[in-house]
Amino acid sequence: MAHRPPPLLTQLPQQFFTEVLAAAAQARALPGPPVIDLGRGNPDLPPPAHAIAALHEAASGAAAHGYPPFQGTPALREALAARYREDHGVTLDPETEVAVVPGTKTGIMLAVLATVAAGETVLLPDPGYPDYRSAVALAGAREAALPLLADAGWQPDFDAAPDAALTVLNYPSNPCAVCAADGTLEAAVERVAARGGWLLNDFAYGFLAFDGRRARSLLAVPGAREVGVELWSASKVYGMAGWRIGFLVGNPELVGRVRTLVDHTTAGVFGAVQEGLRAALSSDQRDVAERVATYASRRERVVTALRAAGTQIAAPEGSFFAWWRPPIGLTAERLLAEQRLSVAPGEGFGARGAGWLRLSLSLPDAELDAGVERLIAAL
Repeated sequence: MAHRPPPLLTQLPQQFFTEVLAAAAQARALPGPPVIDLGRGNPDLPPPAHAIAALHEAASGAAAHGYPPFQGTPALREALAARYREDHGVTLDPETEVAVVPGTKTGIMLAVLATVAAGETVLLPDPGYPDYRSAVALAGAREAALPLLADAGWQPDFDAAPDAALTVLNYPSNPCAVCAADGTLEAAVERVAARGGWLLNDFAYGFLAFDGRRARSLLAVPGAREVGVELWSASKVYGMAGWRIGFLVGNPELVGRVRTLVDHTTAGVFGAVQEGLRAALSSDQRDVAERVATYASRRERVVTALRAAGTQIAAPEGSFFAWWRPPIGLTAERLLAEQRLSVAPGEGFGARGAGWLRLSLSLPDAELDAGVERLIAAL
């Protein structure tokens, strides 16, 4: 006898990246050249060797295999606070302003659950990361678009957005590959402080900005800590996507709420993973500089090749994506069917992404170059 699923499951949106991966898998099952996947942001560069060594050493001890501290080890929280101080000039209290979460995707879900009640409104960037919508559905809340304007460098149009219990930002932007312009973060803090609600900045690509830019932490803005929190990811900066660990930092009240949810849901992160990340945070960050240089080189090759082929593309300011508007009629579906090239269609990121494609830079150089050759062949 079939049982009707609870309403929560029926309210969840279709998982966008599951669809993209499924389409690529179907194409791989057909005869032809290997499918090249520019659609998924899965870091190909491994974690630093010293972080892997620290994980191995910790995992070899019996103590690592018991239940970890639900809130993360004090040493890990202190290492993150030291990294924020060094990188962003932001001072964090490791005891009250840092929550360890099992990956920032989970952190997004917990942050929304901690800030909004059923029926309240959450402002989501459009275009924006699709899984924000999943968090809104899990909370039983309502989503509203925070328009990002193409002619303003994909910066938010706050005047076109309603008041909300939570406003979500993501700079450097996935998928738009831009950094927050001067005044954007200040305008967000000012709006939320004046109208009420909370502010969340998804800072997953905070380490990755190009051409001398430096992505700013929301918490460097005066007044931000009174109204907001920020998500920090180990997945991109250290290539630890499979480790499933990150942080939510900022306003102590919201950090405390998320810690409570961690207590009731995930019960912490494997201790050896915490030790590996602590080693990465505490190092001299030369490996991070090398990672940025690699992505910068890939960015230049993609942009140069596409421009030489006669198509316009903005050079990404940050993240490891390029955001491209192809000629009319050249769709993700056509590229997969005709060129065996998987890309992420822009409409999956919101109404304002229609007609755009997101291209990932997170795959080996030879594979990336071959993917660009197929894009040019399609042109």
